[in-house]
Amino acid sequence: MTAPPETQTLDTLLDSIRTRTARVGIIGLGYVGLPLVLLFEEAGFPVIGIDVDTKKTEMLNRGETYIRHIGSERIAKAFANEKVSATTDFDRLADCDVIIICVPTPLGTHREPDLKYIRITAEEITRRLRPGQLVVLESTTYPGTTREELVPRFESKGLVCGRDFFVGFSPEREDPGNERFNTRNIPKVVGGIDAPSLLAATEVYGSIVDRVVPVSSTEIAESAKLLENIFRAVNIALVNEMKVVFERMGIDVWEVIEAAKTKPFGFMPFYPGPGLGGHCIPLDPFYLTWKAAEYGTWARFIELAGEINTSMPRYVVDRTVEAINKHGKSIVGATVLVMGLSYKPDIDDDRESPSFELIEMLQERGAIVSYCDPFVPQARRGRKHDLGLQSIPCTADEIGKYDAVVVSTPHTAFRDPELWSKVRLAVDTRNIVPRNLPGLDVVRA
Repeated sequence: MTAPPETQTLDTLLDSIRTRTARVGIIGLGYVGLPLVLLFEEAGFPVIGIDVDTKKTEMLNRGETYIRHIGSERIAKAFANEKVSATTDFDRLADCDVIIICVPTPLGTHREPDLKYIRITAEEITRRLRPGQLVVLESTTYPGTTREELVPRFESKGLVCGRDFFVGFSPEREDPGNERFNTRNIPKVVGGIDAPSLLAATEVYGSIVDRVVPVSSTEIAESAKLLENIFRAVNIALVNEMKVVFERMGIDVWEVIEAAKTKPFGFMPFYPGPGLGGHCIPLDPFYLTWKAAEYGTWARFIELAGEINTSMPRYVVDRTVEAINKHGKSIVGATVLVMGLSYKPDIDDDRESPSFELIEMLQERGAIVSYCDPFVPQARRGRKHDLGLQSIPCTADEIGKYDAVVVSTPHTAFRDPELWSKVRLAVDTRNIVPRNLPGLDVVRA
């Protein structure tokens, strides 16, 4: 008895995945897409990496990296494989059996979701969609995006989801620079539009990661990612608010956290800072608040957390101005050094870093601002304008020249006491500056 056409299509796709003959296309070769390219290559799949940035594709094809924590040696090994290539040609999608979308999902001018990159990518796929393909979205977005934005476009070609092609959502969980967890050993949540799509997506990811966590729908998978990031945003906001309250009371919030985290249950430590950075936590929660309003409800915790976290750069600048005044100087004309441009320690990722806002706010107050970051040699962009700055050398002599030094990113190199030996005033947002050096005034912010 002959199997129905939809079963034949699915079985053919599953067989190609299991035999590692399925060609995998990754759209977007950034911090999410590039690790996937490497994992699929290492698992034996033919892989096509697609990006609109010609510089990126050319570097990869030469075996070079543009992401510091992904070494050139690993890139060179992968792209020496004749089955692996990077291109800007979207026509290559027609050759792919599996297509994974890893494009940005930023916020618009009024902090509304901006899905233009997902929509543009979906249109490119639609033009080349053929029976037997699996498309998985990894970009973080609000619940319903996969079903509402991808499936109707694809079915406009007369094909049927779950029969002719398959669609899933699997949220990225990258943590650049994390030496313990990586793409392979972080559990992969996977949701499908329908049962055949879930089966195909589970099979794909099961071939490259240690554990796949199937869920009942793409909406569940989309929501899980948002909940992960909202959990962090709300708790960071809580401890940022406690920082401000305890400072007024003369209480060291860092010592409070150290004491509280000795409790072996019911508490998880979060730490204050100068604001939120990275592509996820500053942006993703607002995708849910926007979607919630469509249903006549308001995510007040998220909005309040956003209000607190986005106020932190201004709080740090106010504390810096106060500290400089106490040293007998005006912020106008004062020389201020911001330590760290990346959004987290020991990586070169400066996306949404609060350091940009610190620099711009200090400049608006009249300060002469420089920055120091061994991982980010040039300030390519600011929140409002092109900063046009280059990192100063990370030495005690250079850092000691400034009226005030503001710690924004806790790079390991910044923890060296010798580095602070000639500094007179430090505004520390990360609790890394030594407190016992003679002649050094440390102000927490």
